[in-house]
Amino acid sequence: MKAEIPAMLKTGGGSNINMSSALGLTALPGQAAYIASKHGVIGLTKAAALEYSPQGIRVNAVLPGLIDTAMVQDIERQQPGFIDGLVSVHPIGRLGTPRAIAETVAWLASDASAFVTGASFSIDGGYTAR
Repeated sequence: MKAEIPAMLKTGGGSNINMSSALGLTALPGQAAYIASKHGVIGLTKAAALEYSPQGIRVNAVLPGLIDTAMVQDIERQQPGFIDGLVSVHPIGRLGTPRAIAETVAWLASDASAFVTGASFSIDGGYTAR
């Protein structure tokens, strides 16, 4: 945002999309620094949306849950059953895909979301609904 917002102010507005985490809405023991940083991104998103909306800048956040990435697959190879454990905490019964996150980001960047600012979208298969 430090570089994006000044550029958007010069060009008349835009859409800023911050990345937080579904853990920005919850907590886990032993993860205080990570949890605090993700909660902070959500607060920063809301504050920036209020501050910059009058200048035509929309600010939103995407909060991915556990996503099936190369890193997750690497851990699964080292710790068989790791993915099953992750899936078990998602009511939807599977991990998310990078595409699900990308599609949300693309929508937020588009004019289709022109009336959306200060929002946080938890793309987490129901994890935070528990």
